[in-house]
Amino acid sequence: MIFSRTGLLAVSVMALAASGCQSSRISSLDTQPAPLVPAPTGQVTSGQLPPPVAPGVTDPSQFPAAPGAGGTQVAGLPPASGPAANGPAITAGSVAGVWNASVGGQNCRVATPQTKFGQGYRAGPLRCPSPIDAVKSWSVAGSQLTLYDENGSPLARLSSSGPEKFSGQTESGVPVSLSR
Repeated sequence: MIFSRTGLLAVSVMALAASGCQSSRISSLDTQPAPLVPAPTGQVTSGQLPPPVAPGVTDPSQFPAAPGAGGTQVAGLPPASGPAANGPAITAGSVAGVWNASVGGQNCRVATPQTKFGQGYRAGPLRCPSPIDAVKSWSVAGSQLTLYDENGSPLARLSSSGPEKFSGQTESGVPVSLSR
């Protein structure tokens, strides 16, 4: 017996189609799935939430005063210079961002991302004059913002002088201000 290719192909396709109709994979569309059990709901209440706290920030009153704070001089450390740190307390989150800087009358920008680096956070001066062009990190304590060089030495100390504004001077006495 000689079978043609098309005849063999037609018989194969029909056998395959017929076997697909008998499959247990295809169920009847008339059956519905079992209903889901509802989740318990419980009570909904309302109330005042506690104030938000930035990650890693704790109550500064829980710690002793920093060396050299309160007018005391610590042996081996230079005396604290710059503006008085008696303004409102600031947080790292409120400092993070990009600032317009004025350094001895020259303008530039300083990026202060909240990326951990050394004792504080990484900083990046953008086309700033000396000595602010050497800023590598920053930190906050109370109402004071301190800018540091690559060795961790303070370059400038600034205090909050209003919302979104800091003013102070470099260690060499050059006036510095940051604003947004």
